[in-house]
Amino acid sequence: MDLAVRVAEPKDPVARNDASVRLPGMNPDISMAHLLARLALGLNMAMHGLTRIPRFDDFKGYLAKEFAGSPLPQGLVEGSAVGIVAAESVIGVLLLLGLFQRQALIAGGALMLALLFGVCLIWNWNAAGAQMVYVIFFAGLLATLKYDRWSLDARMRKA
Repeated sequence: MDLAVRVAEPKDPVARNDASVRLPGMNPDISMAHLLARLALGLNMAMHGLTRIPRFDDFKGYLAKEFAGSPLPQGLVEGSAVGIVAAESVIGVLLLLGLFQRQALIAGGALMLALLFGVCLIWNWNAAGAQMVYVIFFAGLLATLKYDRWSLDARMRKA
């Protein structure tokens, strides 16, 4: 006697939360909203990183000054400047292209958590609030990734 219980997987792709499934009759407005939010966040992140490259020493000095009174070692703060600029640049460009979006969105969320930890450590609650907005954007785009139509990822799924 087989006592194993089989749970049927939902037939509805939305219930399965499967981003790779093309939803029949997908609302084009939701897809457009996802595209606009992705492009806005991608542009914001890319410009944060790319515009800091030519003035990297200024950015590193700013971070060193901001975190001078924190318990973080100065070397860690200055070293994190490289990681922040690189991460913002790469995540932003990937989002603009719509390439490896899931990974870029997760990486962006992780970056925001690290930045949130830092600004909370120095009691910069205004910056913490701004970081929370970014977290909401990253989470929202990740949650609506199944509506992506216009990206390199979508083109590769079709091929």
